[in-house]
Amino acid sequence: MRVIAGSCKGRPLKPVPGRSTRPTTDKVKEALFNRIGPFFDGGRGLDLYSGSGSLGIEALSRGLDEMIFVDQDPKAISVIKTNVTQCSMNERAEIYRNDARRALKAIVKRKLRFSHIFLDPPYRRQNLTSDLQKIEEAGLLEPGGVIVIEHHEKVKLAEGYGSLVRKSADKYGDITVISVFERELT
Repeated sequence: MRVIAGSCKGRPLKPVPGRSTRPTTDKVKEALFNRIGPFFDGGRGLDLYSGSGSLGIEALSRGLDEMIFVDQDPKAISVIKTNVTQCSMNERAEIYRNDARRALKAIVKRKLRFSHIFLDPPYRRQNLTSDLQKIEEAGLLEPGGVIVIEHHEKVKLAEGYGSLVRKSADKYGDITVISVFERELT
């Protein structure tokens, strides 16, 4: 696992030990960033269900200004901190150990908005419809912003959630789907 492009291109990333986290493969990561970027001119991101932090670090390497990383696993938090430090991104990263629902509530209280949100929950505990509804209701995504979701092929998502409209859903491998939602410009 490595950073594919940008300021930290080629830098190896440490995986979360054990089987509790399913890392996004380099092939899938490259495809999803080619779809939404491939590079960014600033912006703030949220990497919810961060795991190793690979998606958020890739987005920072490709030009986002800052990223909030959230995961509830203490081993994942330790790995994210290591990976962020190895990429010299400490000043641009906030890292929190929390579950997704409580993290979203805290973000709403801070009145933060994001240009990019990455959702990659464990396949066995995906509650993506609820996450998308909360993001939409709270207005967490800027107009024109994107949400990238890595999910199991059996998870069925609506074509839209309020102003969040699905732009694509591409299958990778046997069971992985990457869905991209965009907030309509208002």
